[in-house]
Amino acid sequence: MFIQTESTPNPATLKFLPGHTVLESGTADFPSADTAAKSPLAQRLFAVDGVTGVFLGNDFVTVTKSENVDWDHIKPSLLGAIMEHFQSGAPVIEGDNAAAGHAEHDGPDGDIVEQIKELLDTRVRPAVAQDGGDITFHGFDRGVVYLHMQGACAGCPSSTLTLKMGIENLLRHFIPEVLEVRPVAA
Repeated sequence: MFIQTESTPNPATLKFLPGHTVLESGTADFPSADTAAKSPLAQRLFAVDGVTGVFLGNDFVTVTKSENVDWDHIKPSLLGAIMEHFQSGAPVIEGDNAAAGHAEHDGPDGDIVEQIKELLDTRVRPAVAQDGGDITFHGFDRGVVYLHMQGACAGCPSSTLTLKMGIENLLRHFIPEVLEVRPVAA
């Protein structure tokens, strides 16, 4: 098994490409070891000292490390943990915990919200997945779109620029009702 790695715009996050499907659909975000109970793969990765977050996509695993740990020290252990997991035959997630992504929205702005989700799915999420992360719809209120940033996007130094200059401009261009985009915490 050969696992490729790619850097991401977030220096604390590295993207691993195991050459296997990781999740059939959706994504799974584990911002701490406490949240990884349903994922044997995430548990293995959190067992490596210095790992602070794990994000799973269709064909990649994104790992976030603490600032005081060097990639050169933990990368071999992470590669080993990913390889051991896939060779073990254990499930990536027990049960059906992969999320489709977007939060549900009930209210008078249903058409606007559907347009927002469509633009995110077709224009934003594929590009963000290339960088090892995901951005999902969280809410819409009085012209403000609230987005949840996951994986490499969470804590990325360029995430504010991505939100304001990229996503906000895109949504405002196609949907005049959108006035602003803001991130939300998990």
